[in-house]
Amino acid sequence: MVDEGTGLLAIGAGLAVGLAGIGAGLGEKDVGAAAVGAITEDMSLFGKCIVLIVLPETIVIFGLVIAFMILFTMS
Repeated sequence: MVDEGTGLLAIGAGLAVGLAGIGAGLGEKDVGAAAVGAITEDMSLFGKCIVLIVLPETIVIFGLVIAFMILFTMS
């Protein structure tokens, strides 16, 4: 049987990843739209735009690291 503490840890880990994903998605939609517009005008900006598009995804990785820390160090 699982106690309430373990369930709350799982909810916290899920919220860490989920909210980080939502925040990254909201940030990436604006950056992606601007990057596509910049690339259509000047193709030489492709490399810089790819870096800027990938940057918000690191937030999700940080959320995943926090979730692993919650699940494996606090249980």
